[in-house]
Amino acid sequence: MKGIEYRGVTRIEGPVVITKRSQGVGFNEVVAVYDRNEGRRLGRVVDMTSEWAAIQIFGSSSGLSADDTRVEFLGKPMELRVGRGLLGRVFNGLGESIDGSGDIISSTCLDVNGLPINPYARTYPRDFIQTGISAIDGMNTLIRGQKLPIFSGNGLPHNKLAAQIVRQARILSSGENTGETASRPGGGDGGSGGEEPFVVVFCAMGVKYDAARFFLDDFEKSGVLTNVVVFLSLADAPSLERLVAPRCALTAAEYLAYEQNMHVLVVMTDMTNYCEALREVSSIRGEVPSRKGYPGYLYSDLASLYERAGKIQGSSGSITQIPILTMPNDDISHPIPDLSGYITEGQIVLDRELHQRGVYPPVAGLPSLSRLMKDGIGPGMTREDHKDLSSQLFAAYSKVKQIRNLASIIGEEELSDVDKKYLSFGEKFETDFLTQDEHENRDIDQTLDLGWKVLSRLPRDELLRVRAEYLEKYLVPAAAASISAG
Repeated sequence: MKGIEYRGVTRIEGPVVITKRSQGVGFNEVVAVYDRNEGRRLGRVVDMTSEWAAIQIFGSSSGLSADDTRVEFLGKPMELRVGRGLLGRVFNGLGESIDGSGDIISSTCLDVNGLPINPYARTYPRDFIQTGISAIDGMNTLIRGQKLPIFSGNGLPHNKLAAQIVRQARILSSGENTGETASRPGGGDGGSGGEEPFVVVFCAMGVKYDAARFFLDDFEKSGVLTNVVVFLSLADAPSLERLVAPRCALTAAEYLAYEQNMHVLVVMTDMTNYCEALREVSSIRGEVPSRKGYPGYLYSDLASLYERAGKIQGSSGSITQIPILTMPNDDISHPIPDLSGYITEGQIVLDRELHQRGVYPPVAGLPSLSRLMKDGIGPGMTREDHKDLSSQLFAAYSKVKQIRNLASIIGEEELSDVDKKYLSFGEKFETDFLTQDEHENRDIDQTLDLGWKVLSRLPRDELLRVRAEYLEKYLVPAAAASISAG
């Protein structure tokens, strides 16, 4: 359907074209812009008044002139064609196929901006997702329908960690870790019973080619690529494409989750590049900047992405988000991680000091948390001792940090015997519990047993957060195994 067309524009400022506004033009509407040679470029309405509309072009505005340019308002928002053929495909940030397999064969097109979910229609996330990574499963548990970002820094292995989560994440049954109903992105059966669909939507924004190639190669080698939908907006792509890419990815995720009843894990990297593109576009539009030059609506814009995760009534599917962001100068108080922390239900923070000491994954024990963890662990989900054990590990590791600071002042030889045992616990916690190979997949029982094993280095009267029956049931066997192994 042909839309309303105008010849000539008022002015051109970089990738932004200012033109007269037609009646009925809407915010985020798709626009076709033609140069004097009838070359066609797409854009979208990013701002408007009663008299004019600002159109940002997906790409460069070179070759456009104010007199010869034609603008056609297409009368619809940007849409993504969706269907079961999405799986195993690679698209650019605008949802266009770049894997040589052509367009999706489907008549269904969805608005990439999504629709608000009625909070009343949401169901509370409670189901445990096993990632096979002790630092996450044991202490910062990922729950189906949760949004749990990874706060990282330049040079830290967040890409390796995200790829490992994609390879290993599996949905356990509600039968207390019995393996009756489990699934994994690669299609492994994970148990003797039925299997729930579990797929991955991966979105890369402003990343270098080698980082994108790392993920694609890893997905292919591990056999999960056929159950992954990939959206790539590389570093040389236009800024506006980076803003559209996560919306296309989340639209695909919503279709798979709420129309096809699949469980979808959405990995988005790097949200910092997304926010930088948002700042760039805001500056071009002449908006008044807020903290560190970012627009004042950064919070609501991020929320419009993060809040597209969850579970809703009437659908058995779910969307679980793992956004990855690199903190500028490792500053967790920077606006991007700061605002992300308010919107999401926790964060996995990577620690540079642990990374320099060879710990992988270098998950910081104390700044990391999962706010939904308490509702997704325990009897019927993981194991009865999980809550007490994780609480005790947090408390003990917190004391390790205090004792290490004290030892740096007075010297380790001046510490009490109990304090020295805490230092021993801290060392074993980092080398045995946190540290694991990037291809090591620990089930939840292995993780919890390992937690009891490192706790056995502390005196029993220091374990104040654990019930007495758990001490007898889990700590005593772990201590005996530790002694025999030592």
